Amino acid sequence: MRPSPHHVRRARGLFGALLTTLVSLAALLTTASAARADTVICEQFGSTTIQGRYVVQNNRWGTSDPQCVTASDSGFRVTQADGSVPTNGAPKSYPSVFNGCHYTNCSPGTNLPARLSTISAAPTSISYSYVNNAVYDAAYDIWLDPTPRTDGVNRTEIMVWFNKVGSVQPVGSQVGTATVAGRQWQVWSGNNGSNDVLSFVAPTAISGWTFDVMDFARQAVSRGLAQNSWYLTSVQAGFEPWQGGAGLAVTSFSSTVDTGGNPGDPGGSAACKVTYATNVWQGGFTADVTVTNTGSSPLNGWSLAFTLPAGQQITGSWNAGLSASSGTVRANNLAHNAQIAPGGQTSFGFQGAYSGTFAKPAGFSLNGAACTTS
Repeated sequence: MRPSPHHVRRARGLFGALLTTLVSLAALLTTASAARADTVICEQFGSTTIQGRYVVQNNRWGTSDPQCVTASDSGFRVTQADGSVPTNGAPKSYPSVFNGCHYTNCSPGTNLPARLSTISAAPTSISYSYVNNAVYDAAYDIWLDPTPRTDGVNRTEIMVWFNKVGSVQPVGSQVGTATVAGRQWQVWSGNNGSNDVLSFVAPTAISGWTFDVMDFARQAVSRGLAQNSWYLTSVQAGFEPWQGGAGLAVTSFSSTVDTGGNPGDPGGSAACKVTYATNVWQGGFTADVTVTNTGSSPLNGWSLAFTLPAGQQITGSWNAGLSASSGTVRANNLAHNAQIAPGGQTSFGFQGAYSGTFAKPAGFSLNGAACTTS
């Protein structure tokens, strides 16, 4: 029996209605998924995980006024920051993202705590977004302790102030200036009653930077505030607000810690090859550096150490963060090129000036292991 045109139209109508319902349901699911992509945290010490490897924390420790942060896959934004506290005392909070362990909350897959003497490099990258209608600092925290503790307060806190707005200052007093990781800093030292604090304050605001955490850890050791036998327990990037703070954001964050020896020290068989291609003219040059992973394990974060010959000065670079412009230089990965598969390679470069006779670096080491060159 053949269906009548009426039955055919009715069947088609039912199918169309079902299809419309399915499309609407898919749209709702997509919208719900998008809504779940960002996580709002308003609990005093609430936290969540991003990228499967870092922890975003609200950390409202110094006030009872409401504070909320919204975590995304790339970082977080402060969406509510009520109230204020006196600027001559402690801040309201420290909303931040971290790698490592903080009051028993450890980020997934971290290899922290790690003894300083075993860390060859700790490359990190951070980008901030600032506001002007608040009083705050933007600080990168580095925590050190004689023991591999994952709870409580550590013995020494290193604070790297990327920016400050308002009449606030670090703990203690200014003890001088220093060049660390190729930048000039005001150096402050003091104690907050719980731990020693060593602070490096940028003269002008820094919105983003890639550097090696170990450059600052070595400063603490050289100033008697830590020892090579101590442990790096966590690295954290965020804000200390005294007044307001809504709109402040960490827009990107990456951190890796490579263990296995001191940077620049040859050790074991080379697991890397470096090709150093140059274009040289009178008084200037460019260098294109290709790093090949000749080992059997993937690299998740890398730092290439080398020493520029006397008279050479780097004036610009691309595809890597450089710790200095002359002398001993460490080229650290950016977020997009942190991984090098076995047999894989990555490249970066820089432009420079020189005096006298031009020469190439005598050698290279990747995460503490000497490389072959070609």
